[in-house]
Amino acid sequence: MEHCLNFAYGSNMLTARLRQRVPSARALGLAVLPGHELKWHKVANDGSGKCDIVTAADSSRLVYGVVYEIPLAEKHRLDRAEGLGLGYEEQTKTVDLAGQLVAVQAYVATRIDPDILPYAWYQALVVAGAMEHNVPSAYIDGLRRVPVIHDADQQRHAEQMALAAEA
Repeated sequence: MEHCLNFAYGSNMLTARLRQRVPSARALGLAVLPGHELKWHKVANDGSGKCDIVTAADSSRLVYGVVYEIPLAEKHRLDRAEGLGLGYEEQTKTVDLAGQLVAVQAYVATRIDPDILPYAWYQALVVAGAMEHNVPSAYIDGLRRVPVIHDADQQRHAEQMALAAEA
């Protein structure tokens, strides 16, 4: 079976979240994307901000994420869930995975708003995924400091917070 490698840096870092979308996804490990920074400015259909990776002015900046092996037969599910062509485009990036440089696919935002904020549950999913994969604590602290907004959809909030708490 053919696969692709996906660099998950937002809520998809959380294995349970990604497997809701791609049941056969397999985590290969924590990776680092150098020369980039994490932004929470991707405009989502629900009116909140989602994560994005952008080239940093400071080349020492980096983004942590998880490399997943995704069966090509299931990739369309992830493309649909991420909104490929409707807010994200796919780009090839080079990450450091356990000391090896690896080419991966990553979703990069095409619809951004620098003033948009994420929902609290989305931030909780990102933090839970980072903790699950042992991202350095200083980076996790930075994730926790991102300002958030309340989701008026209480059921969605409860469901996503429960998923984050399972990690």
